[in-house]
Order: sequence, then C-alpha cells, then structure tokens
Amino acid sequence: MPIDILHAKQQFKEYVKKYNPEDEKIKMKIAHIERVSQYSKKIAENLNLSEEDIKLAELIGLLHDIGRFEQVRLYHTFVDKDSINHGEYGVKVLFEDELIRKFIEEDKFDKIIKLAILNHNRAKIESGLTERENLHAKIIRDADKTDIFYVLVTGDKKAIWEKADLSDDKISDEIYREFIEDKEINYKERRTSADILVSHFNYVYDLNFKETRQIIKENQYIDKLYKRFTFNDAETMRRFNEIYRLAKAKIEEE
Repeated sequence: MPIDILHAKQQFKEYVKKYNPEDEKIKMKIAHIERVSQYSKKIAENLNLSEEDIKLAELIGLLHDIGRFEQVRLYHTFVDKDSINHGEYGVKVLFEDELIRKFIEEDKFDKIIKLAILNHNRAKIESGLTERENLHAKIIRDADKTDIFYVLVTGDKKAIWEKADLSDDKISDEIYREFIEDKEINYKERRTSADILVSHFNYVYDLNFKETRQIIKENQYIDKLYKRFTFNDAETMRRFNEIYRLAKAKIEEE
C-alpha cells in the first residue's frame, strides 16, 4: 500500500486541534513542521529518489517534531535541556502510544521513521544504520536546519536568542575556537546569546547534501542572518566577520 501523504496531513491537522491554536509556540511549531515537510520533499526530489522515498521523506518531515506539542503543554518550553528530548518523546508518542497508525496504516516504514526522528536532533547520526535509514536521517536533519535558518532571519530576536539586543554580547574564546578549528560546537560551552548565534552559523558544517546548500544559498540565509547583528566589542565584531566569511564560503562550495 503506497504512502497516503494527504491522509497523513489531514491526521496531523486533527492531532494538533487538541492544542491551543492561539498559543504562539503552537502556531510557530505547526508552521515549522509544514515547511520542514516540504523541504524534505524538495530535497528528496532533487536527489532523484523514488516516489515512495519522496513521500516517506515528506511524512518524516511531518512527524519529526510531533513530540513538541506535549513538550509545550507539559513544560511550556522548547528547550530540551529544561524539559525532555523532543526527538525521543516524539518516538514515544508515535510508537509506544501507537499514534503512528493514524498517519500510515502499514508498519513497513516504522523503523526508518523511528530512527530518522530519533536522530534528527542529535549531535550526530548514530552508527549502524542501513543505507536507506541513514539517507532519511540525513534528509530530515538538512530539512530541519534549512527551516531553522528561515526562522532565524525572520523571527523575533528575543524568542530565539533570549534577548532582543545582542550588541553588547561577546563571543566566548572556546566557542570561537570550536567554530574555527573543530567545525563543531559543544552546546554546553555556550555562555552568551552571541555564542548561540555562532552555533547557528555552525549548521553549515553539518549539512549532508549540496541540494540543501543550494536552498540556503538561493534564499541568502547566511547573508540575512549576518546583517541582523552588529557588536560593540571590536574583537567580537572581528570574530563575527570571520565566522560569516567561513560560513558563506562553506555554503558556496559546489
């Protein structure tokens, strides 16, 4: 039986009805999920995958943040360290509570869906996955980061970086070193809102497909994010300029 993506979308609309539609967090998350699902589809299409895998990618995009709604209801936050791991909780909602059968009747794709959701918000994809499982984990990670860039350049600064004005912030020595040398940020090392901003630029080093870089490049997300900020501290501004230069070069790679 083929994946009925229209049915899955209708079931998603039904599922989120039980959450407060006026809650800004709920509205933001619904919009994010819908865009990620479309980015997943676009990436899969650009990779010339089969129709089945294109629909599967779109379905995983629809389900990847399903744990967010209970997270907000129970903890009133999207910050995992202050509440729950939303990827792991999404798997619980779908597979332990058996919600998955509302979205897709057969269990043929259950393991791929489960592994993609579990790995979408981890620092790295776990080892030992099959080629197809790894492919879909990579697609959802790329699609998710692509839409996060959209949110970063259009969203409210205070909601994203915990303060509306970052101009007096500084980029910590260790975070700057990690960006320049490791190309990987240890989130536990972040000390300032500027450090959080650096970790967002660092997404460019964790993209899997040139198709994703193309979407980010076409929308000028790196340029737009850079232009949102200036820093009063001269050394921080110098570091920010270098971070932008390297991130821009990475996205421009063919």
